[in-house]
Amino acid sequence: MPPEPPDPLEILEREADERRREEEKRGERHMWWYLAYFLFGIHLVALVMIYAVTHAK
Repeated sequence: MPPEPPDPLEILEREADERRREEEKRGERHMWWYLAYFLFGIHLVALVMIYAVTHAK
């Protein structure tokens, strides 16, 4: 008995799932970069404010 040919629906679902996982990884990586820039910016503003308060007359 010859093996069954692969189901086209299964192939499409598998490909779509792989693309979704890749997109999810990329989105998560971007989210971490945005968070890093945001936290860096907050600390930079805080340091400038501390400098301004300590040097105010």
